[in-house]
Amino acid sequence: MRRGAETREEISRRFVVRSLWVFGVFVFFSFFLVVRATYLQVLNKNFLIEQGNIRQIRDINIAAYRGTINDRNNKPLAISIPVDTISINPKNFNEDDIKLEQLSVLLRRDHEELKKSIKNSKNKSFLYIERKVPTDISDQIKLLNIAKLDFKREYKRSYPAGEIISQLLGLTNINEEGKEGVELQYDASLRGIPGVKRILKDKHNRHIENIKIIKSPKSGTDLMLSIDLRLQHIAHRALERAIIENKAYSGSVILVDAPRGEILAIANYPSYDNNETFSLNPDSMRNRAIIDMYEPGSSIKPFILARAVDSGLYDLASLIDTSPVKIGSRTIRDRRELGEVDLATVLMKSSNAGMSRIGLSLESDALWEMMSDFGFGTYVTDGFPGESRGRLHHHTEWGEIGKATMSYGYGITVTPIQLAQAYSVIANNGLYAPLSLRKGLFQESKRVINEDTAKTLLRMLEQVVEDGTSKKAAVNGYRIGGKSGTAWKTSGAGGYSTDRYRSIFAGIAPIDDPRLVAVVFIEEPTGEFYYGGDVAAPVFSEIISQSLQLLSIPPQGFITKPDLVADNKND
Repeated sequence: MRRGAETREEISRRFVVRSLWVFGVFVFFSFFLVVRATYLQVLNKNFLIEQGNIRQIRDINIAAYRGTINDRNNKPLAISIPVDTISINPKNFNEDDIKLEQLSVLLRRDHEELKKSIKNSKNKSFLYIERKVPTDISDQIKLLNIAKLDFKREYKRSYPAGEIISQLLGLTNINEEGKEGVELQYDASLRGIPGVKRILKDKHNRHIENIKIIKSPKSGTDLMLSIDLRLQHIAHRALERAIIENKAYSGSVILVDAPRGEILAIANYPSYDNNETFSLNPDSMRNRAIIDMYEPGSSIKPFILARAVDSGLYDLASLIDTSPVKIGSRTIRDRRELGEVDLATVLMKSSNAGMSRIGLSLESDALWEMMSDFGFGTYVTDGFPGESRGRLHHHTEWGEIGKATMSYGYGITVTPIQLAQAYSVIANNGLYAPLSLRKGLFQESKRVINEDTAKTLLRMLEQVVEDGTSKKAAVNGYRIGGKSGTAWKTSGAGGYSTDRYRSIFAGIAPIDDPRLVAVVFIEEPTGEFYYGGDVAAPVFSEIISQSLQLLSIPPQGFITKPDLVADNKND
């Protein structure tokens, strides 16, 4: 046997020692695992339960239903419909899933663009695939059974009447928050309060089970407007037709239930469809009837006469000199001199010279106060977004020329809704009843002019339609009163354009028992006619004729005269 050679016994002993070490290490780690498992499963089992729940149980928001907006007859104007929002966690989503192409087709998305979007979001934990997907489409997507897609039930605003009433209603954003119009004005009450529920999901992020409702959602409050959708259709169609036929730029119409102070229709053209939010034009979205300010032209004259009669300085027998009026370097004259005429003729023939003399004879502070009481220079609605106050300068800023020109509608700006409010005062026998967009909203009224003054103005306004500048506003079977206006538009140079006009008509029906007030504004008619009596008055006639019949207001047997050609173009 060689020196140094190991004996069989030595080799066997070393093997036993190594085996014992290996066995010892195995026993040690086994004991460690048993201890750790015992700790986790017995002593700290809540930790594992919590971690498991975190991966399987979710607390998610329950979308609240936004309140419905209805017209006065409970017809829906704005409703919320259920939709689904689809999202993923890009970190653990397989964008190469062959079913992703089918998803792209259903969502009408470019497949490569969708894949790229997911790849570029790998550093994020959340990505919207598509918001507000119609439920019929999302149901088809669910059948694809794509792992890790998350579906959340939400709501989307829908407007059944579309462009007919879009500028009034406005719209909401993708989160159903009011952004324009009535939707914004009453957002606080329309918007509901979201709830919370606990759900169970599988490893593919699919919703398996509702565990419990933690907080129930609270729906928003429904809103009933004073608008009558039937009359809104009438107003919109008549306005649209007039804009097209007269080749005008734009227009507005307001129809009011004068005794109640409720707005029955408010139409603007051009309009837009608030269901199609991908191509919004700010110019078409603007509610011109409430937001835009205009010089009213001759349609303002009844309110100057209201102060003249109410002051006791004038009555129907008063004679007015209509010869040219010189104020400094300015001369105010009519197209055709009338000589001395009574108060009714001044209005009927729309004499600017006569109105200037009347205006100059009135005390400025009393005239300014009454104009303010009619609603000029003040807000009319109870907070419609973007409403304009118009411009009624304080009487200390008028000067003689400013006072004279205001008397026939220049140097003052009004909104169409302010003009409707002011004519409603005359229709209500001199009482100011604040106009409202809500049905049945009682508001205190106040007296602006004497009842006898209001009745005098009604008779004069009826003469304007019968024999004056507004014959085309007549309606067969009814007594109608009103006043047209034709105003030059301002030019960029600070003066007035001689070929750009605004056509206006404001009227009341029926005169013997006033129910309806309507105001028509037509901006820049470029067709054959441009006078308010030729362009705006026929729109008034069409709207009022159909509205009186629809509201079952009986005719008085009054037949209008066949001659509908105005004999004086001074309005």
